[in-house]
Amino acid sequence: MSKKVSFEKNLEELEKLVEQMESGKLSLEESINNFEKSVKLYQQCKESLDSAEKKIKVLTEELKEEDY
Repeated sequence: MSKKVSFEKNLEELEKLVEQMESGKLSLEESINNFEKSVKLYQQCKESLDSAEKKIKVLTEELKEEDY
């Protein structure tokens, strides 16, 4: 069973990878590996944000329904 990593942890790791790539100190192979990891982390972050947005919409709709 895989443990889901938090949005904050994924974002932190993504920021580190980008910083390493921007430093210009990595080899081409290391940069490509970091880029590949970054894409996966970005997708996970986006999924987390999309999920949070859906939850907020549902809760907001519930509040609107209670106001009537």
